[in-house]
Amino acid sequence: MSDEAPKVQPIIIKKKKSRHSGYHGGAWKVAYADFVTAMMAFFLVMWLVMQSSEVKQAVQGYFQDPIGFMNSDGKGMGVLEGGASPIDGRQQNPLDLAARLEQERLVLKDAGERIKNAIEHIPELSKLKEFIEIEMIPEGLRIQLIDADQENESNFFSLSSSALKPKGALLLEAISGELGNLENYIVIEGHTDSKPYFSRDGYSNWELSTDRANSARKLMEGSGLRMGQVVEVRGFADRLPRIEKAPEDPRNRRVSIIVLNEEAAEIYRQV
Repeated sequence: MSDEAPKVQPIIIKKKKSRHSGYHGGAWKVAYADFVTAMMAFFLVMWLVMQSSEVKQAVQGYFQDPIGFMNSDGKGMGVLEGGASPIDGRQQNPLDLAARLEQERLVLKDAGERIKNAIEHIPELSKLKEFIEIEMIPEGLRIQLIDADQENESNFFSLSSSALKPKGALLLEAISGELGNLENYIVIEGHTDSKPYFSRDGYSNWELSTDRANSARKLMEGSGLRMGQVVEVRGFADRLPRIEKAPEDPRNRRVSIIVLNEEAAEIYRQV
């Protein structure tokens, strides 16, 4: 018999690692995060759609120029209630809005009075002041140049033409000098009476009314108005007579200069 002890065979235990399927891994977390981000973006867009135009413009202003969006003191300009708006320092408070609109109305009314005074001190125009109407309307300040009297005598434009007479040009220069100091947008309208305009090339009261308004725009932009201050030129032909019961009356021929208030100008800021 041998004196050596028998060798013990070692027991080897193999442990196999079980691998979970992709469902139990981390891929679902990425997908879930993408879903939550998309939902957040969706609700943000829905919230923005329901906001006022001031809030929309504030958000747009930030993404277009984040640095310029900041105040000089480095504080951000808010878009929610209680925060300052980047549009002329407006507030969301309705009481502040009403006060601002009233202040703007007084500014426009004062501008109208200055224009009246300027006209009275110009000898060439003092006799035509009865053909110049300056009044406050819901859209702002309206200045109307009545181009003809009851005898069909033209005041500011050559007859059946968009060419300005010297007195018409002088008047528009005086008006431009005052309106150019304002920040308000301006719309210029042309109107005619209902008498047919005969022309071989199809030129009608539509073209005449538009061309007269555009002639006024060109002169005013070269006489004091800022570039871009005029936001629209309209020609209405005889569709909006000043004297409704007498559409053929020559006093319906006129050019209207409308200085828009904040509310009326909002539509042009959204374009």
